[in-house]
Amino acid sequence: MQNLISLLTQKTKLKQEYITNILKLLDEGSTIPFIARYRKEMTGGASDEVLREFETVYISSKKLLERKEEVSRLITERATLSESIKKSIQEAESLRVLEDIYRPFKEKKNTRATTAIAQGLTPLANTLQVAKLTVSQLQEEAKKFVKGEVSSTQLAIKGAQDILAERYAELPREREAIRNTMQRFGSLETKATKNFNDNGTFKNLAGKSEKIAYIPSHRYLAIMRGVHEKELSVKISIDTDRVEQNIRQYKIPRNASSSKELLFDAYKDGLKRLLLPSLEREVQNELKEKADLAAISVFGKNLSQLLMTPPVAKMVILGVDPAFLSGCKLAVIDENANYLESAVIYPTEPKKDYENSKNKVLQLVKKHNITGVAIGNGTGSRETQEFFARLNSEEKIKLSYTVVSEAGASVYSASKLALDEYPTLDVTIRGAISIAQRLRDPMATLVKIDPKSLGIGQYQHDVDQKLLEKKLSDVTSDLVNRVGVDINSASAALLSHVAGIGAKIAQNIIDFRDANGDFTTKAELLKVKGLGKKAYEQAAGFIRIKNAENDFDNSGIHPESYVIASKLIGEDLTQIDVKEKAGSIDVGVETLKDIIKELLKPGFDPREELPVIPFKEGLTDIKSLKEGSFVSGVVRNIADFGAFVDIGLKNDGMIHISKMSAKRIQHPLEVLSLNQYLPQIEVVSIDNEKGKIGLSLVFTN
Repeated sequence: MQNLISLLTQKTKLKQEYITNILKLLDEGSTIPFIARYRKEMTGGASDEVLREFETVYISSKKLLERKEEVSRLITERATLSESIKKSIQEAESLRVLEDIYRPFKEKKNTRATTAIAQGLTPLANTLQVAKLTVSQLQEEAKKFVKGEVSSTQLAIKGAQDILAERYAELPREREAIRNTMQRFGSLETKATKNFNDNGTFKNLAGKSEKIAYIPSHRYLAIMRGVHEKELSVKISIDTDRVEQNIRQYKIPRNASSSKELLFDAYKDGLKRLLLPSLEREVQNELKEKADLAAISVFGKNLSQLLMTPPVAKMVILGVDPAFLSGCKLAVIDENANYLESAVIYPTEPKKDYENSKNKVLQLVKKHNITGVAIGNGTGSRETQEFFARLNSEEKIKLSYTVVSEAGASVYSASKLALDEYPTLDVTIRGAISIAQRLRDPMATLVKIDPKSLGIGQYQHDVDQKLLEKKLSDVTSDLVNRVGVDINSASAALLSHVAGIGAKIAQNIIDFRDANGDFTTKAELLKVKGLGKKAYEQAAGFIRIKNAENDFDNSGIHPESYVIASKLIGEDLTQIDVKEKAGSIDVGVETLKDIIKELLKPGFDPREELPVIPFKEGLTDIKSLKEGSFVSGVVRNIADFGAFVDIGLKNDGMIHISKMSAKRIQHPLEVLSLNQYLPQIEVVSIDNEKGKIGLSLVFTN
């Protein structure tokens, strides 16, 4: 354990005492959200993001230490674990370096070298390696090894060279040096295959050469998708002439005789046949891993911004799933997101029934006092917005509407979860409900949908799926717990992300609620099947109960701190000397700060501090859209290379990273966020044939 703590101290910025505490808490079954929120004194106030990073380093460090022990044992079993090798193992800072050390001792499959060794050619290889003999002397020496399958001196020398080729390819220092050369100076070269489509997706990626050190992650993933689709082939190239010069200079013994050329040929064979292909696979894997992590990071940040979109409260909402032939599906939800009524209208082509569509909407507006409309951004969205703009203009009803991403709505509407929630409704109506509810409370609605279906990432199907799932799960869990969950209205999907509560207990909570009515105290959670003391400890602080018997139950104050909180009632919380008060009532300073914050803002939702969703009543005429004109829009997706913005067209416009700021930025997330409203964007290019619009935040005038 001490070795692990020492390693974590080196690799993280946390103090050793905090590392010891965090490991103890994790070992006891505490969750990251719980540790971040309710054990700040034990962690130095580490946030959930810092703790997630620590968890990643902890897992990799633990694997490294375990592998070191395993490698030491395996080498001891197969050879002598010398002090130098033992020291190298102890000092290895990564699995890659460790595997290089272990490589020469691995049990090998049948190779040319193992065959030569089995034929007894190791002594001849040793003789050749020192290169003190002339070629004729070596040939004379090789005669001693001519027997069995080794039928000539030529074959004997060739076998000796095979042994030396493999020795060279397995030298840890050589591997590391050439690997570094490949990573720093190597180039990734792409070539079109016989299946290449000249006008296809990968037309701009074929026949290219780019330095590995500078290739953007998103481009690498695009290239590898082309490889997967069998339209591209790739290889890594380096200056092998320079490597060969280094072999001559540093690997061939000084004062060597004429057999040094045979030795050089052996090493060169080891380089080209064994070492370079092996390292190319390694570097490709590392490039893929790096690209995966970058894409997953962007995906996680996008999901974070999407889930933290402020809810639209105190509004009855009409959800609209637009379409042409099948009509626009309508669904009304109340202020608490409960479904009220549905309908279908046909305001667009081919029916274009404006009058009946208008009357149906006006009827619903009057009946339910609808004040807001959420329109999906799919097929027919533009035309549906025109319908509501006309309706507002002609009827003077000021029915505010906004466009909502409907990505994943069809996935949800056909899911078992949607069937359980709305068993009597058609899947299309469920989709309209989802569109309305993701405006009412984005987090509560979107947790019901597989994040990969939300259209907020790049190459999500190309990256490591296990890493992606973990990242998305962690992001969702951290944000759900940061906001808090109303136990009496939350779905099982939302409850399953609360610390200490998984899918099974979440359903048990729903069943208990259905059987016994609303929870009135947090303590009642202990009556739920499968929810024991540990789960209660982890979950209780993140649960909210409106109109509870105890006001603290509708706050982020943990039940373990209710006694402390009660001592503050009646005091002027804005005038308290926190440090002095913490000492007098025996509580940690950070914990006391959080308690005071909760008492000052009971029922506070952190999403309330973010910009609200923009609504509109009319529609800008963009039929005369041209370069140099200005539009407004909402950021729908962010990638490494740019952002996609909904400007009211069928297709989103795209702001390239170079058009986002007058200053150089490394990533779009530095200046933009998901669902951000951009009041003024310049149109810089229009491709009518492909329906592509280029946008800019760096204005030309």
